[in-house]
Amino acid sequence: MTPEQVEKLIAAGETMDVEFKGEANASLNDNALVEAVVCLCNRPGNNPAYLLVGVEDDRSVSGARPRHPGGKTDVYQLQALIANRTRPSQSCRSELLTVRGKQILVVEVPPSRAPVGTSDAKYVRRAMGGRGVPECVPFPFHEMQGMVAERQMQDYSTFVVRGASWDDLDPLEFQRFRRNVQESRGRGDVNLLGLPDVELAKALGAVEMNGPETAIRVLGLLLFGKEDALRRWLPTHEVAFQVITSGQLGPNEFFHWPLLRTMEELRGRLAALNREEEIMVGMLRVPVPLYTERIFREAISNSLVHRDYTRMGAVHIQWHAESLEISNPGGFPEGVNLGNLLTTPPRPRNLLLADAFKRAGLVDRTARGIDTLFEEQLRNGRPAPIYDRSTQTDVVLVLPGGQANLDFVRLVATESQEGRALSLDELLVLNQLWYERSLTTAEAAALTQKSETEARTVVHRLLEKGLIEARGAGKARDYHLSASLYRDTGQKPAYVRQRGFEPIQREQMVLQYLGKNGRITRREVADLCRVKPEQAKMLLKKLTQDGRLLKHGEKRGSWYELKP
Repeated sequence: MTPEQVEKLIAAGETMDVEFKGEANASLNDNALVEAVVCLCNRPGNNPAYLLVGVEDDRSVSGARPRHPGGKTDVYQLQALIANRTRPSQSCRSELLTVRGKQILVVEVPPSRAPVGTSDAKYVRRAMGGRGVPECVPFPFHEMQGMVAERQMQDYSTFVVRGASWDDLDPLEFQRFRRNVQESRGRGDVNLLGLPDVELAKALGAVEMNGPETAIRVLGLLLFGKEDALRRWLPTHEVAFQVITSGQLGPNEFFHWPLLRTMEELRGRLAALNREEEIMVGMLRVPVPLYTERIFREAISNSLVHRDYTRMGAVHIQWHAESLEISNPGGFPEGVNLGNLLTTPPRPRNLLLADAFKRAGLVDRTARGIDTLFEEQLRNGRPAPIYDRSTQTDVVLVLPGGQANLDFVRLVATESQEGRALSLDELLVLNQLWYERSLTTAEAAALTQKSETEARTVVHRLLEKGLIEARGAGKARDYHLSASLYRDTGQKPAYVRQRGFEPIQREQMVLQYLGKNGRITRREVADLCRVKPEQAKMLLKKLTQDGRLLKHGEKRGSWYELKP
């Protein structure tokens, strides 16, 4: 760590990975320092955290006071203190750095996969407080279980429920499981169909045999438990179904049923609200429902399988006039974020429960339900699923509804009928171009969550299929929908506007701006014309070569004016 890096941390303020402890008014005692380290150990994420002693909450530098005899701070002695006073023992690097003329004590806290406490059994964790700033809050046992499960070190669905017995399980739910396998069209595990109830439970890992006694696991109650048993032994399990239209709350139901029964009830209620239209593609009728059955199945399954059953709170399924929203307690598992949803390997929080859903045929065996959600939405002529409202404690899925883009549905269906089925990456790029009109390779990479090399391959496939066209060269190159695609969808004027008018419009915008303001820079051109910097550079170069502009200066300091 360098003083310059510390300055950057201070300038950014306190975050989930950075804590300030000022000593302007009083020294930070050893107990408080160790608790601050423990708090940073118990934080989400895999990045190192930093405790800055001698920095106030307002980012002013007061300096760290000496901690040891002789008016000094022995960083090695401090590291030993932290290691001796944390359980499990934490090895934290400490150093003294001079910032703004004062010494700051910097303690680097590595990430910990297991909960960490003080030697006197005090547990705190880093969390976002009610004021919208990070703070240290108590870390109760059930949240520790959730953290460990989130990091895939422990599967809560395998826990034995002390006191629960075989009488708490409903024989009808075993029959429901078998029926799901039979109706899954080959997705389920048919080897389970002939097993008696006890053997089926053992095969799924829903029970644990201790000699002649049968111990019921959390999985057993979630799959086969009676309602009163679930209320008694798993009070955290709850599912809410709500219909909200025109700001008014319609049906508002709460279920404490086993998961397969809950799935059936929810899918039935959603199907009753669903609507469908049809379009002709060639000689075939193509149904276009508001939401497909696969979307219902995958979205509900994901919320039930991946929720944190150690947390209170219901899985909420809300039907709105223009969207379907599904939220569940428990944030994304460790390593999963908005930037890698489509590419990260599957990481279910409840592994045994996820496997049971696969064997029941409720979800695809590939465990890529997220891909299914995106594909179904896009093929159905609607925007991609939205996860932007998710937090560290909850996953929120929004499935946009509303009027379908029937031209896009027709395009996708035609390509499929002609043996050129579009991949998810191709659907993402085409859908974006449909609404945004143009796209660069870098933007395609961000959209598909792939590298630019992989994104370039996707773009080239679409070029070969004649669905898009390229414009420009080098870094300024971008892509738009092809003339044939616009023609086939009856949008010839849109193609002319996109392909022909835009360059002329941009030139006129630049010339008009100069007529009023006298000078312009490349950045101002990019903002004015809503283009990339490289495209702005090419536009200015063309106008200069045409003799309409004069260039002054070089590189970033350059600017342009109208040629007299």
